[in-house]
Amino acid sequence: MAKIPNPTDKYVGSRVRMRRMMLGMSQEKLADALGLTFQQIQKYEKGTNRISASRLQAISQILDTPVHFFFEGAPHAGKGVAPIAEGASSSFVTDFLTTSDGLALVKAFVKIKDAGLRRSIVRMVEAITAERSE
Repeated sequence: MAKIPNPTDKYVGSRVRMRRMMLGMSQEKLADALGLTFQQIQKYEKGTNRISASRLQAISQILDTPVHFFFEGAPHAGKGVAPIAEGASSSFVTDFLTTSDGLALVKAFVKIKDAGLRRSIVRMVEAITAERSE
């Protein structure tokens, strides 16, 4: 029977992928910096293999981000466990940002300096999605 990844391991892996992609870093480059194979990075990013605390600290240094970044908005572990970040973004946002299209769209969008133009683009996309859902 196939092992189902723990939701937190899967989430942390997706945040590693998102940060790596934000930096334009390949799985091979991250793997080389950690002394691993790119296949191991793939397993980390999918949540198939858990990332140890020391390995996560090394990843955070290589990706130039604090360790807590990987847990922001993580699924709650269960009752009695305090959430790591209040008001964290929905998982669909993280899922979108971990795709190459999502990341490319965000990178291009933030380069638009004209606030009015940005608002117009948002309204246009909202209109397109409203038409499709009717």
